[in-house]
Amino acid sequence: VSNNPDLTFRQFFSQFESIEAAGGLVENEDKQLFIFRNGKWDLPKGKLELDESIEVGAIREIQEECGLNGDFSLVRKLPTTFHTYHLYGKDWIKTTYWFLFDYSGDNTVQPQTEEGISKVVWLEKSQLKEVYENTYPNILEVLNENF
Repeated sequence: VSNNPDLTFRQFFSQFESIEAAGGLVENEDKQLFIFRNGKWDLPKGKLELDESIEVGAIREIQEECGLNGDFSLVRKLPTTFHTYHLYGKDWIKTTYWFLFDYSGDNTVQPQTEEGISKVVWLEKSQLKEVYENTYPNILEVLNENF
């Protein structure tokens, strides 16, 4: 509880190094795109490049991590998520901007293994039980906003 939530939020963020990322939930007809990275189901996302818009960064990361080269149409913005972690002796906070995209094109996928991605799959909503049981809380937040 805070009398000044904006100030409290800024003070909290000041304790961390900050990274901005973007990614998306990609739909093609009745299927959604998921990646399996480091033992958990996830959505494609990654760090934004210098002077890159969040929408362009999200599409670029999806293309890189999943090997997709078709057309992406922005449907709507999804919730922005935050998570913290410790790496290289520093505490980091990652802000991830999420979007829902409609995809048309070749559904052939190729995981970006150098990023720890072992699988890229298109799943129907009826197949999402395994995803919900083995993913991150932030991904659940994004999925629950859409389903």
